Amino acid sequence: MLSEFKKFIMRGNVVDLAVGVIIGAAFNKIVTSLVNDVLMPPIGLMLGKMDFKNLHFDLATNVRINYGAFINTIIDFLIVSAVIFLMIRQMNRLRRKEEPEQEEPAPDPTKECPYCISQIPIKASRCPQCTSVLGGEAVPQPQA
Repeated sequence: MLSEFKKFIMRGNVVDLAVGVIIGAAFNKIVTSLVNDVLMPPIGLMLGKMDFKNLHFDLATNVRINYGAFINTIIDFLIVSAVIFLMIRQMNRLRRKEEPEQEEPAPDPTKECPYCISQIPIKASRCPQCTSVLGGEAVPQPQA
């Protein structure tokens, strides 16, 4: 059981996923700091020295809805989504450049006999099924 677990963990896609999650968490911290510490203070200043972190309304004595923090989280989400979209878009462009262009399929090497409707090689001058002469003036064969 331990060896199976080791094989599972060491597979490439599991390790890639773990690295992606760790980098994603670190990136999320950077974007959260960007929103809270860099973007929102000037926006709050333009809106009359408003601090979005402290925007809230009270429903009851100990019940508070912090819609300012929610606004920060939405902006945070939009920035992360936009960056991920741009990264995936660029990766798809690079992948398309690496893939060789698909060649057109070769023409069909067979043709249809006009007499017996069987498939025969395109270079054939006589049908192997009904023995009819093909190409040019074809002479119909007598029926047996």
